[in-house]
Amino acid sequence: MRENPSNINILIVDDTKENISILLNALKSEYSISVATSGPRALDYIGNTLPDLILLDVMMPGMNGYEVCAKLKQEARTRDIPIIFITAMSEVENKALGFELGAVDYITKPFEIVEVKARVKTHISLKQMTLALQNQNQILEEKVRERTQELRDTQLEIVYRLGRAAEYRDNETGFHIKRISHYCVTLGQALGMTDRELELLYSAASMHDIGKIGIPDHILLKPAKLDREEWAIMQTHTAIGFEILSGHHSDLLQLAGTVALTHHEKWDGSGYPQGLKGEEIPLVGRVTALGDVFDALISRRPYKKAWPVEDAVAEIIRGQGSHFDPRLVGIFQDVLDELIKIKEQFLDVADENSSLVR
Repeated sequence: MRENPSNINILIVDDTKENISILLNALKSEYSISVATSGPRALDYIGNTLPDLILLDVMMPGMNGYEVCAKLKQEARTRDIPIIFITAMSEVENKALGFELGAVDYITKPFEIVEVKARVKTHISLKQMTLALQNQNQILEEKVRERTQELRDTQLEIVYRLGRAAEYRDNETGFHIKRISHYCVTLGQALGMTDRELELLYSAASMHDIGKIGIPDHILLKPAKLDREEWAIMQTHTAIGFEILSGHHSDLLQLAGTVALTHHEKWDGSGYPQGLKGEEIPLVGRVTALGDVFDALISRRPYKKAWPVEDAVAEIIRGQGSHFDPRLVGIFQDVLDELIKIKEQFLDVADENSSLVR
C-alpha cells in the first residue's frame, strides 16, 4: 500500500527566500515541507528527523550542497535519502559531480513548477517502491528462515525418533540417547567445536547404535555373555548403521554415518569394525565412544549394578591410550561435573530396562 503523500516529508535546503517560497507553494498542498537555510542547519534537522526526500541547493555560503550530500551519503542512517540538487548551473561536469556523490536528479533555476512536481513525484514513487520491495524481501526472508528452521526441527525430531527406535529394540531408554548426545556436546564444547558442529554432533550421536535394528533379537537381547560367533554378528551393527545412514548429501547424515561406524574403534587399534588406530579414528567417533562407555558404566544393567562415578572415572582413565584418546580423557576429567549433572537431569526411572553397551 502506498504511503499518504501528506505524510511524506520533503526537506528544502536553500539560502534564498525566493527559491524556498516558490518550492514551498508548489509542493505544500501534497507533501509535508520542512526548510533549512544552510547546510549545517540541514544536517542538524536531519540528525533528529529523516526526510523522505531532500531538495538541496548547490551554491550556498559556508557549506555547499555537494558537501552536505557527501556527508549524508557517508552515514548508513541517511545514505538512502534521495537528494535532488537545485542549481542554476548547467555545466555537464557539475551535474556529473552531483551524480557521483549520490544525487538522484537535478532541478534547474528558474523553476518550471510542472517539472518540479513531476521530478519530486517520480523520486518519491521510486523510494516507496524500493521500500515496498525491501519490506517484501524481508518478509520472504523471514518466511524462508521460519520454514528452514521448521524443516531443521522436523529433521532433528525424525533423527531422534530413529535413534529411539533402535534403542527400543535394545531395551534402552530415550534418556540414554539424550545423555549420550549431551555428553558429546559437552566434550565437543571443551574441544572448541563451533555451534554448527555441536548441533550436528548432538543429533548424530543419538543415532550411534541405529545399526542394532539389523541384529537378530536372540543376540541383541541375550542376557548372558555372547559367544564368539554371536559377538561377530553383534559387531556388524556399526557397518549396518553406516549403511543405513550413508549415501545422502546431508551433513547430518554423513556425520551420523561416521559416528555409527567408528564409535567402537579404540585408540590402540583393537576396536571394530576397521581396527582404526589413534587419529585415524574420526574425532566424533572418539568423542561418542567415551560418552557411550561412561554412560554404560554408571547405569544399571540386567547383570550389573551401576558403578559409582569414581570407579567409572578410574576405568576411563585406565583406558586412556588404549581404548580412549588420551587428550579426550583429560578433557573428560575437566568437565566431569557437567557430565554428572547431565546424568542426574536425564535419570532413568528403571535402569534395569537397559542393557550393556556392545
